[in-house]
Amino acid sequence: MTALDTRPPRPDTPTTPAVVAHLRSDRRARNRRAAVTATVLTVALLALTTASVLLGGIGRLDPADVLPAALGLRDGLADYMIFQLRMPRALSALLAGALFGLAGSLYQRLIRNPLATPDIVGISAGAGAGAATALLYAPAAFTLGVPVAAVIGSFVLVAAVQALSWRGGVDTYRLVLVGIGLSAVCTAYTNYLFTVADQQTIAIAMRWTVGSTNAADWDGVTTLAVGFGACALAALFLARPLATLTLGDDFASGLGTRVTASRVGVLLLGAAAAALATSVVGPIGFVSLISGPIAVRLVGTERSTLLAPLVGAVVVIGADVLAQHAPLISPVPTGVLTALLGAPYFVWLILRRRQGAS
Repeated sequence: MTALDTRPPRPDTPTTPAVVAHLRSDRRARNRRAAVTATVLTVALLALTTASVLLGGIGRLDPADVLPAALGLRDGLADYMIFQLRMPRALSALLAGALFGLAGSLYQRLIRNPLATPDIVGISAGAGAGAATALLYAPAAFTLGVPVAAVIGSFVLVAAVQALSWRGGVDTYRLVLVGIGLSAVCTAYTNYLFTVADQQTIAIAMRWTVGSTNAADWDGVTTLAVGFGACALAALFLARPLATLTLGDDFASGLGTRVTASRVGVLLLGAAAAALATSVVGPIGFVSLISGPIAVRLVGTERSTLLAPLVGAVVVIGADVLAQHAPLISPVPTGVLTALLGAPYFVWLILRRRQGAS
């Protein structure tokens, strides 16, 4: 339409107010969907936590003692079974799953590859190697030393994977392959440590090989709770830079994002989240891999990082309940069940990428 053209606009041409109204309506609908999904997952999480606490040998307790014992207000058998055994296990599974889910979503969004998660690229294996080293060589510092060593081990793996996969830039497929190789190295190192350790230490440290909440205690719950709070705050701080990084480095730089600093910050945050969870429950496999994609399917990419911790928590505590009480297979380590769920999904992702490349 020219400056002299006085014809009215076509009726089917959307005006700017109409477009804005449509975008606002769409955003409200997405927010409602995210709120409903989060509510459903929270209810499921509460139900699974209750099942984890109540199932398993508490039939001898007075039902009136269960809730006070869960709050630490009872002594004797009720205190031991509920407050000392069942509650730490349930809360450890919940918090560790949330940390794994957060770490996986951060890596998948940053690298834009569903395979690039801390357990696949070796971060969890590095954390496990660091934790096992601290456990075997610094047992006196067990409470504080293992989480710190796990974080250090994960950071070393982040640096190694980045350095070995850099060829004028980071190719995501090369990064995944390098991570898998370094994960095997860390696993071999951890297995070697087990061969030279005494039997008692091996029994304690074996949970880092497959992942288990069996030895959970309140010290571990405290570590996970503080770690998750710190990681969640850091993730909120990095939410905007992460959103721009997913659009490409040039576009993010044009929007004022410090690309290198933001990328390193997200990588270290994801590594720290996975390492803290690994230091307490071991490298429970494939939780990071499946939590992010499930969250994306439920609420979309933009809000997936907020929902992935809830998905991860539901996956781990659900697997833990099954690992304890499922007929025919229980008791087994929690990591066995998550591997049964995640390994086929991992193979499917590999095959889909190969078909897409051909």
